[in-house]
Amino acid sequence: MKEYLKKDPWHIIEEGFHPEYNRISESVFSIGNGYMGQRANFEESYTGDSLQGSYMAGVYYPDKTIVGWWKNGYPEYFAKVLNSTKWIGLEIRINGEVLDLAKVNIVDFKRDLDMRNGLLCRSFHIKMPSGADIHVEASRFMSLSRPENAVMAYKLMCSDRNIELQISSTLDGNVTNQDANYQEMFWDHHMEEISSDTMTVSMTTRKTAFTNMVKASHKLSINDKKVKISPETETAAGFCRQSYSIDLECASSFKLEKYISAVSSRDYEKENLAEEASKKLQAALRVGYDGLFAEHSSAWHDKWELSDLTIKGDVSAQQGIRFNIFQMLQTYTGRDERLNIGPKGFTGEKYGGSTYWDTEAYCIPFYLGCSDPSIARNLLIYRYKHLEKAIENAEKLGFTGGAALYPMVTMNGEECHNEWEITFEEIHRNGAIAYAIWNYINSTGDDNYLREYGLEVLIAIGRFWAQRSTFSKHKKKYVILGVTGPNEYENNVNNNWYTNTMAAWCMNYAIEAVNLVQSDFPTDYERIVKKTAFSLDELKDFEERSRNMHFPEDEASGVFLQQDGYLDKEDLTTDDLSDKDRPLNQNWSWDRILRSCFIKQADVLQGLFFFEDRYDRETLKKNFDYYEPKTVHESSLSSCVHSILASRIGYEKKAYEMYLRTARLDLDDYNNDTDDGCHITSMAGTWMAIVMGFGGLKYQHTEIQLNPTLPSAWQSYAFHIIHKDSVLGIEVLRDKVCVSNKGKNSIKIKIYNTEISIEPGTVEELSS
Repeated sequence: MKEYLKKDPWHIIEEGFHPEYNRISESVFSIGNGYMGQRANFEESYTGDSLQGSYMAGVYYPDKTIVGWWKNGYPEYFAKVLNSTKWIGLEIRINGEVLDLAKVNIVDFKRDLDMRNGLLCRSFHIKMPSGADIHVEASRFMSLSRPENAVMAYKLMCSDRNIELQISSTLDGNVTNQDANYQEMFWDHHMEEISSDTMTVSMTTRKTAFTNMVKASHKLSINDKKVKISPETETAAGFCRQSYSIDLECASSFKLEKYISAVSSRDYEKENLAEEASKKLQAALRVGYDGLFAEHSSAWHDKWELSDLTIKGDVSAQQGIRFNIFQMLQTYTGRDERLNIGPKGFTGEKYGGSTYWDTEAYCIPFYLGCSDPSIARNLLIYRYKHLEKAIENAEKLGFTGGAALYPMVTMNGEECHNEWEITFEEIHRNGAIAYAIWNYINSTGDDNYLREYGLEVLIAIGRFWAQRSTFSKHKKKYVILGVTGPNEYENNVNNNWYTNTMAAWCMNYAIEAVNLVQSDFPTDYERIVKKTAFSLDELKDFEERSRNMHFPEDEASGVFLQQDGYLDKEDLTTDDLSDKDRPLNQNWSWDRILRSCFIKQADVLQGLFFFEDRYDRETLKKNFDYYEPKTVHESSLSSCVHSILASRIGYEKKAYEMYLRTARLDLDDYNNDTDDGCHITSMAGTWMAIVMGFGGLKYQHTEIQLNPTLPSAWQSYAFHIIHKDSVLGIEVLRDKVCVSNKGKNSIKIKIYNTEISIEPGTVEELSS
């Protein structure tokens, strides 16, 4: 753990410069607006350790797969979100000396991410090698109200002498990705120009032919009075520079405001990009920094009004949950159903910025709970639109008849993950897609989604599981062989309990969905049957396989076995590991990990979390007591599930420990892996740990149930739930629970198994 960030309810603050943690800070202090994002790289030159990152949502490149031995079915490429035009760049010289924080004496330094207003600020006081005493204040934001605009302000003052200041503002398209195979360049530059004080860089991705255009203009001031200074200009391939020279008197300040517009051929015809970028840039210039920030701040306040989760009595926990919610909200806004949520969002390039099963298993509950239901619906429509590709993916592996295998990793629906134990074996991701459809409908009552989109997906997924399961004469059960479960520290296992459970459930849910659509939407049913060539004989096959699926279990202990043969492993717990062993994935060989009993993340427990209502408390407890001590939590997706289950079985201390771990995973760099980006999709699990764990939230046939508990470290906590076009405010105190109805209709909910009706504009209280 690295606890160098100051605890604060609404801010992430780094006081004093920590160059050894700079990449971590670049990740943590990242900003975005759903359309584009930027790591917290410095505006000025910096020769220290840094990972440059400017990203445009949905713009990717298919980097050719590298493998030592090609296998049939391998994806041809690994999709990568691309490092795009660096727009924040400034090159600063003071009396001829370059301002570089790696080469100066830093007297004072502060970085501040204002989460309430979506503003990144930085200030520092340095002494240049010549002795000049320099003070800098910098800020920037990516507009939430105008997603194709961003703006920054950079203010510099010398407190002890007159200086010759040269400040050059750049747009730089000569960017690369750190993990590019063969050090490949992903962009072709085709336009760089400076006209009417506006810089323009336009470039197009190779292979995928996305064109991005970025324009930038400036406003200058001295002592807060606008000035006009003619710049020297320079252009080169993919690069523009405007340089301003100023004789700055002692204690006078110079400020540069930089306005940018960034547009993409994802949204506009290529021949219209210049016109659109110019219109958006000129509109931003007319409004100005303060006006743009007022709009942006107001948009953030609107989001926080529904999404905020307050904790009293524990600043560390409060900061953690707000940081996670902030990153979720700035990564995905729900405006564009073509987009999804990359595991690193706009904070780094690892995992390629692609879509994983994380979205369905972790993110959808968050958006269902504190956003308009259309946002979760758009995430499901994204998968529906990729159904044909999912069927193609399955065909490449030998499946037939419209069976679909959704990709483990994708940008456009095509599988693009190149590790065989993931691509071929981690097939449980199919179950997460179906579960998300059920979760959405169970929460909203939107059966229309089934007839419009969902049933086709469920049929295709059911067909996959029917073909992937085989009958074992020995067990007299259906089995699923050669898989990797959620625990990626075991590969090529037979009958992973979670995978088999998901497969059986998916086939049962497909049966239920077919019957519902046939009964309630007969016209749509006929259309879907014709389109998918579906027959009732398939339903009988689904029912037979799900009813006779093999679920490994140790009958003596009542523990569900992670897979066949799990008990053959050495029986150890994490207490048997030394600090030198952790994390295993950075200290052990893969062979040693695979042979060990240690678990990367919730596996059996993931299934118990999804299907908790099937099992009594004693069953949950037995399995938790067995598996949690063997879990090293080296996946960001692990701690939240353990926290929720610990809450359900009354393990308050463990629930709180796991909550803090998931809430502060990146802020404290628990797993030594925040330097290449934050764990965005797992951040939704932090919200789940409180609302579904401590709050005990469940949906039962669109009705809300709550069973709140209050951690002893907290005085109270409060959150909102959007339900049936109403907003419910939930506050949990030591001796009572208060529920307010901020909507227009009365709502019935259950708290501690007591049903109450809450009228609009009223508050109901129950003793806890």
